[in-house]
Amino acid sequence: MAVAGVVGPVANVFPFRDARAAPDPVLEAGPGALGPLPVPLVLDNGSFQARAGWACPGPDPGPEPRLQFRSVCARGRGGARGGAGPQVGNALGSLEPLRWMLRSPFDRNVPVNLELQELLLDYSFQHLGVSSQGCVDHPIVLTEAVCNPLYSRQMMSELLFECYGIPKVAYGIDSLFSFYHNKPKNLISSGLIISSGYQCTHILPILEGRLDAKNCKRINLGGSQAAGYLQRLLQLKYPGHLAAITLSRMEEILHEHSYVAEDYVEELQKWRCPDYYENNVHKMQLPFSNKLLGSTLSSEEKQERRQQQLRRLQELNARRREEKLQLDQERLDRLLYVQELLEDGQMDQFHKALVELNMDSPEELQSYIQKLSSAVEQAKQKILQAEVTLEVDVVDSKPETPDLEQLEPSLEDVESINDFEPLFSEETPEVEKPVTTVQPVFNLAAYHQLFVGTERIRAPEIIFQPSLIGEEQAGIAETLQYILDRYSKDIQDLLVQNVFLTGGNMMYPGMKGRIEKELLEMRPFQSAFKVRLASNPVLDAWYGARDWALDHLDDDEVWITRKEYEEKGGEYLKEHCASNIYVPIRLPKQASRFSDTQAPGKGSGASGGSAGEQA
Repeated sequence: MAVAGVVGPVANVFPFRDARAAPDPVLEAGPGALGPLPVPLVLDNGSFQARAGWACPGPDPGPEPRLQFRSVCARGRGGARGGAGPQVGNALGSLEPLRWMLRSPFDRNVPVNLELQELLLDYSFQHLGVSSQGCVDHPIVLTEAVCNPLYSRQMMSELLFECYGIPKVAYGIDSLFSFYHNKPKNLISSGLIISSGYQCTHILPILEGRLDAKNCKRINLGGSQAAGYLQRLLQLKYPGHLAAITLSRMEEILHEHSYVAEDYVEELQKWRCPDYYENNVHKMQLPFSNKLLGSTLSSEEKQERRQQQLRRLQELNARRREEKLQLDQERLDRLLYVQELLEDGQMDQFHKALVELNMDSPEELQSYIQKLSSAVEQAKQKILQAEVTLEVDVVDSKPETPDLEQLEPSLEDVESINDFEPLFSEETPEVEKPVTTVQPVFNLAAYHQLFVGTERIRAPEIIFQPSLIGEEQAGIAETLQYILDRYSKDIQDLLVQNVFLTGGNMMYPGMKGRIEKELLEMRPFQSAFKVRLASNPVLDAWYGARDWALDHLDDDEVWITRKEYEEKGGEYLKEHCASNIYVPIRLPKQASRFSDTQAPGKGSGASGGSAGEQA
């Protein structure tokens, strides 16, 4: 993530890209994935974006993951774009029109919806070109949340083994995989991992290459909350552009125009200077139309437009009259045929026809015939009169008022009625005075600009100061201090020598400097520490999982097989350098049935003693 520079002829004006995702093609597995042994599939199952690819053995395992898509689904409806089936990830295109119907399998960063997770996995396997019939015959490396609940892992194992029939699976933490990818090979190291993603921020202490799960801490803030906060700030600042300030555009501002202040208060003081503000404010250009509401047409052009609109309404009205006349004529012919049956003495057919017409007597039939004949004659006269009127100039003669009761104008016609209302009046409208062209008194492009000033630092600041959005949580600095205080001085010195930053929410410019400043304030005088940023904070989790899969391809001590799943349950986990700590379910022992029974003839004290001895 980098702060965008000056684009275009106007300084600090940036148009929104409004990027639209292209549907993913169905790829082929490739020669590397079709070897004699099944090649592992690596899935980074993130709450913001899912990444999938092959861990192909060899000197060149391949480039970045072959598949990257948003972890959202939307169920279509019949007749909607894309058919009635569910749409996943990049197949959705632009998310904003479907924002209200988007669904995610995640609650925070933990997958909890089995049905939606199955849609994401189906999409991944299909577009990666998995060719095995009836099952996915490949080992799978899957990322999971820190201290993942047993229910979530049980659900995922059940889905993988029962639905897809995979041979084996390994679970790991995305930030530990990123740490594994960025450390030197065969080096057991300790350190502190600060991982901030779309929903959560974690601080994980690593001791001798293994996660110290008892001292892990989570802050329930990430990129999602920053985007929502930025949206509220700009909507309050620009109430006239509420609909245009969308979450997708806020994410674009965060990714390309925001940064983390090394000293938040000092940075706000800089923004008070007009020159600093003018040089650093980013003007985000919203899309707009050059057409003004008040058209600069001359009087003759307006009159011509009104005439055209009136002619169109009259033609529409005449066409409706002709259609109604045709229907009335058909009904009249039917009634006259029934009357002829009465005159010819065919009483049975006549009474049967009366029942079909829902009439009771010949008098009622005659009354309907008279009314319908009169209506048909009147309609013919109106049509003749309308044809004559169309041949006369509508300006020199008073036009006939259209039959509005029978007219069902379109929305465009309804909106244009006010334009030619004088033509329907009884009096001849006055001749309009020529008007001069009205020029806008303001710059329309400037009106559709969002001035993003202090918002560039206020939105990313929430992970350091959650109180900005009303959250009663500790920020990164306080949580970091709390974790370090739980260790001895020697271990503290060891941990701060390797502070590792990873995750998409750590890509703001200035993030590394801010963490170094916070550590400088909390560490003793002249003590040393080292902060390093992942080489690719977004994709290093997938790269690390791929490297780990290739290094442990034949190590049965880290893979969960189907047999072990059936014996030990879906929550079972084999620990390794990038995994969670496995805490098995301990069911409480059931009390003996005899403890509730009392021997007859004994007191309560004796009964209590007996129960205690049995227990």
